[in-house]
Amino acid sequence: MINLEDYDSIIFDFGGVIININYHLSVLAFEKLGFQKFDNWYAQACQDKLFDNLETGQISENEFYDEVRNISKLQLTNEQIKNAWNALLLDLPIQRIELLKQLSKSHKIYLLSNTNQIHANDFAEKIDGNYGWENFKSIFNNTYLSHEIKMRKPNADAFEFVLNQNNLVCSKTLFIDDSIQHIEGAKKVGINAYYLNPNEKNSILDLF
Repeated sequence: MINLEDYDSIIFDFGGVIININYHLSVLAFEKLGFQKFDNWYAQACQDKLFDNLETGQISENEFYDEVRNISKLQLTNEQIKNAWNALLLDLPIQRIELLKQLSKSHKIYLLSNTNQIHANDFAEKIDGNYGWENFKSIFNNTYLSHEIKMRKPNADAFEFVLNQNNLVCSKTLFIDDSIQHIEGAKKVGINAYYLNPNEKNSILDLF
Protein backbone atom coordinates (compact mmCIF):
# COMPACT_ATOMS: atom_id res chain seq x y z
CA MET A 1 0.00 0.00 0.00
CA ILE A 2 1.13 3.54 -0.77
CA ASN A 3 1.06 6.12 2.01
CA LEU A 4 -0.58 9.12 0.38
CA GLU A 5 0.59 11.41 3.15
CA ASP A 6 4.12 11.12 1.74
CA TYR A 7 3.15 12.87 -1.50
CA ASP A 8 1.57 16.03 -2.82
CA SER A 9 1.40 14.94 -6.44
CA ILE A 10 0.97 11.70 -8.38
CA ILE A 11 1.93 11.16 -12.03
CA PHE A 12 0.14 8.24 -13.68
CA ASP A 13 1.05 6.27 -16.76
CA PHE A 14 -1.98 5.49 -18.91
CA GLY A 15 -1.70 2.13 -20.71
CA GLY A 16 -1.45 -0.76 -18.27
CA VAL A 17 -2.09 1.48 -15.27
CA ILE A 18 -5.38 3.25 -16.01
CA ILE A 19 -6.59 1.61 -19.23
CA ASN A 20 -6.07 -2.13 -19.72
CA ILE A 21 -3.78 -3.12 -22.58
CA ASN A 22 -2.30 -6.30 -24.00
CA TYR A 23 0.71 -5.85 -26.29
CA HIS A 24 0.45 -9.46 -27.45
CA LEU A 25 -2.90 -8.79 -29.11
CA SER A 26 -1.28 -6.36 -31.56
CA VAL A 27 1.53 -8.85 -32.16
CA LEU A 28 -1.03 -11.54 -32.98
CA ALA A 29 -3.04 -9.16 -35.17
CA PHE A 30 -0.01 -8.17 -37.24
CA GLU A 31 1.19 -11.76 -37.55
CA LYS A 32 -2.30 -12.75 -38.72
CA LEU A 33 -1.85 -10.17 -41.50
CA GLY A 34 1.43 -11.87 -42.45
CA PHE A 35 3.94 -9.67 -40.57
CA GLN A 36 6.68 -12.03 -39.40
CA LYS A 37 7.93 -11.73 -35.80
CA PHE A 38 6.30 -8.38 -35.11
CA ASP A 39 7.33 -8.64 -31.46
CA ASN A 40 10.95 -8.20 -32.57
CA TRP A 41 9.91 -4.72 -33.68
CA TYR A 42 7.53 -3.75 -30.90
CA ALA A 43 7.16 -4.90 -27.29
CA GLN A 44 6.69 -3.40 -23.84
CA ALA A 45 10.40 -3.60 -23.01
CA CYS A 46 11.80 -2.25 -26.29
CA GLN A 47 10.77 -1.06 -29.72
CA ASP A 48 12.12 -0.08 -33.12
CA LYS A 49 12.98 3.56 -33.84
CA LEU A 50 9.89 3.73 -36.05
CA PHE A 51 7.65 3.55 -32.99
CA ASP A 52 9.77 6.04 -31.07
CA ASN A 53 9.31 8.48 -33.94
CA LEU A 54 5.56 7.89 -33.98
CA GLU A 55 5.31 8.38 -30.20
CA THR A 56 7.22 11.66 -30.31
CA GLY A 57 5.25 13.06 -33.24
CA GLN A 58 8.25 12.94 -35.58
CA ILE A 59 6.30 11.10 -38.27
CA SER A 60 2.66 11.30 -39.31
CA GLU A 61 0.05 8.58 -39.17
CA ASN A 62 0.31 8.04 -42.95
CA GLU A 63 4.10 7.90 -42.81
CA PHE A 64 3.79 5.21 -40.15
CA TYR A 65 1.47 3.16 -42.34
CA ASP A 66 3.85 3.50 -45.30
CA GLU A 67 6.82 2.39 -43.21
CA VAL A 68 4.96 -0.65 -41.85
CA ARG A 69 4.22 -1.65 -45.44
CA ASN A 70 7.87 -1.09 -46.35
CA ILE A 71 9.17 -3.16 -43.42
CA SER A 72 6.66 -5.98 -43.79
CA LYS A 73 6.71 -6.08 -47.61
CA LEU A 74 2.95 -6.60 -47.39
CA GLN A 75 0.25 -4.78 -49.36
CA LEU A 76 -1.73 -3.78 -46.29
CA THR A 77 -4.37 -1.06 -46.22
CA ASN A 78 -4.18 1.80 -43.73
CA GLU A 79 -7.29 0.40 -42.04
CA GLN A 80 -5.73 -3.06 -41.60
CA ILE A 81 -2.62 -1.55 -40.01
CA LYS A 82 -4.65 0.77 -37.80
CA ASN A 83 -6.89 -2.03 -36.54
CA ALA A 84 -3.93 -4.30 -35.77
CA TRP A 85 -2.06 -1.46 -34.07
CA ASN A 86 -5.09 -0.60 -31.92
CA ALA A 87 -5.78 -4.23 -30.98
CA LEU A 88 -3.74 -3.86 -27.78
CA LEU A 89 -6.12 -1.24 -26.35
CA LEU A 90 -8.76 -2.80 -24.11
CA ASP A 91 -11.19 -1.44 -21.49
CA LEU A 92 -11.07 1.20 -18.78
CA PRO A 93 -12.79 -0.03 -15.58
CA ILE A 94 -15.11 2.55 -14.02
CA GLN A 95 -13.61 1.81 -10.59
CA ARG A 96 -10.32 3.35 -11.72
CA ILE A 97 -12.11 6.48 -12.86
CA GLU A 98 -13.72 6.76 -9.43
CA LEU A 99 -10.36 6.24 -7.71
CA LEU A 100 -8.77 9.03 -9.78
CA LYS A 101 -11.64 11.36 -8.91
CA GLN A 102 -11.17 10.56 -5.23
CA LEU A 103 -7.40 11.11 -5.38
CA SER A 104 -7.87 14.42 -7.19
CA LYS A 105 -9.63 15.81 -4.12
CA SER A 106 -6.50 15.53 -1.98
CA HIS A 107 -3.62 15.47 -4.46
CA LYS A 108 -2.54 17.01 -7.72
CA ILE A 109 -2.67 14.24 -10.30
CA TYR A 110 -1.15 14.11 -13.78
CA LEU A 111 -1.16 11.80 -16.78
CA LEU A 112 2.11 11.10 -18.62
CA SER A 113 1.74 8.60 -21.44
CA ASN A 114 3.91 7.30 -24.24
CA THR A 115 1.37 7.11 -27.02
CA ASN A 116 0.67 8.25 -30.58
CA GLN A 117 -2.10 9.89 -32.55
CA ILE A 118 -3.52 6.57 -33.76
CA HIS A 119 -3.86 5.14 -30.26
CA ALA A 120 -4.96 8.49 -28.84
CA ASN A 121 -7.84 8.69 -31.31
CA ASP A 122 -8.91 5.15 -30.49
CA PHE A 123 -8.84 5.40 -26.71
CA ALA A 124 -10.48 8.84 -26.83
CA GLU A 125 -13.33 7.26 -28.80
CA LYS A 126 -13.59 4.38 -26.33
CA ILE A 127 -13.61 6.70 -23.33
CA ASP A 128 -15.91 9.22 -24.99
CA GLY A 129 -18.55 6.55 -25.46
CA ASN A 130 -18.57 5.71 -21.75
CA TYR A 131 -17.40 8.69 -19.69
CA GLY A 132 -16.56 11.52 -22.05
CA TRP A 133 -12.95 12.15 -23.09
CA GLU A 134 -12.93 15.77 -21.99
CA ASN A 135 -14.53 14.80 -18.68
CA PHE A 136 -11.85 12.17 -18.20
CA LYS A 137 -9.02 14.61 -18.90
CA SER A 138 -10.55 17.15 -16.52
CA ILE A 139 -9.91 14.78 -13.59
CA PHE A 140 -6.19 15.54 -13.96
CA ASN A 141 -4.43 18.80 -13.26
CA ASN A 142 -2.67 18.28 -16.59
CA THR A 143 -2.32 15.50 -19.17
CA TYR A 144 0.84 14.88 -21.20
CA LEU A 145 0.84 12.65 -24.28
CA SER A 146 4.24 11.96 -25.80
CA HIS A 147 3.27 12.67 -29.41
CA GLU A 148 1.98 16.10 -28.34
CA ILE A 149 4.90 17.15 -26.12
CA LYS A 150 7.47 15.54 -28.50
CA MET A 151 9.14 13.73 -25.58
CA ARG A 152 8.77 10.23 -24.23
CA LYS A 153 9.63 8.18 -21.17
CA PRO A 154 12.11 7.02 -19.94
CA ASN A 155 14.04 10.07 -21.16
CA ALA A 156 14.74 12.62 -18.46
CA ASP A 157 13.37 15.52 -20.49
CA ALA A 158 9.84 14.08 -20.40
CA PHE A 159 9.82 13.88 -16.60
CA GLU A 160 11.55 17.24 -16.19
CA PHE A 161 8.99 18.86 -18.49
CA VAL A 162 6.12 17.72 -16.24
CA LEU A 163 8.00 18.72 -13.09
CA ASN A 164 8.89 22.18 -14.38
CA GLN A 165 5.50 22.90 -15.93
CA ASN A 166 3.79 22.28 -12.61
CA ASN A 167 6.46 23.34 -10.10
CA LEU A 168 6.52 19.85 -8.60
CA VAL A 169 8.98 18.83 -5.89
CA CYS A 170 10.58 15.46 -6.68
CA SER A 171 10.61 14.25 -3.09
CA LYS A 172 6.86 14.88 -2.81
CA THR A 173 5.95 13.42 -6.20
CA LEU A 174 5.04 9.80 -6.95
CA PHE A 175 5.16 8.24 -10.41
CA ILE A 176 3.30 5.00 -11.20
CA ASP A 177 4.06 2.95 -14.32
CA ASP A 178 3.98 -0.66 -15.49
CA SER A 179 7.27 -0.48 -17.47
CA ILE A 180 10.42 -0.95 -15.43
CA GLN A 181 12.53 1.17 -17.79
CA HIS A 182 10.20 4.12 -17.18
CA ILE A 183 10.44 3.59 -13.42
CA GLU A 184 14.22 3.69 -13.66
CA GLY A 185 14.04 6.86 -15.76
CA ALA A 186 11.88 8.60 -13.17
CA LYS A 187 14.20 7.60 -10.35
CA LYS A 188 17.20 9.04 -12.20
CA VAL A 189 15.63 12.51 -12.04
CA GLY A 190 14.76 12.07 -8.36
CA ILE A 191 11.08 11.18 -8.57
CA ASN A 192 9.70 8.50 -6.26
CA ALA A 193 8.46 5.69 -8.49
CA TYR A 194 6.25 2.64 -8.00
CA TYR A 195 6.47 -0.27 -10.43
CA LEU A 196 3.04 -1.74 -11.09
CA ASN A 197 4.25 -5.18 -12.15
CA PRO A 198 1.90 -6.47 -14.89
CA ASN A 199 2.88 -10.06 -14.06
CA GLU A 200 1.38 -9.68 -10.58
CA LYS A 201 -2.03 -8.76 -12.06
CA ASN A 202 -2.45 -5.88 -9.61
CA SER A 203 -4.09 -2.57 -10.46
CA ILE A 204 -4.01 0.93 -8.99
CA LEU A 205 -7.07 -0.09 -6.99
CA ASP A 206 -4.75 -2.28 -4.90
CA LEU A 207 -2.28 0.52 -4.14
CA PHE A 208 -4.29 3.00 -2.08
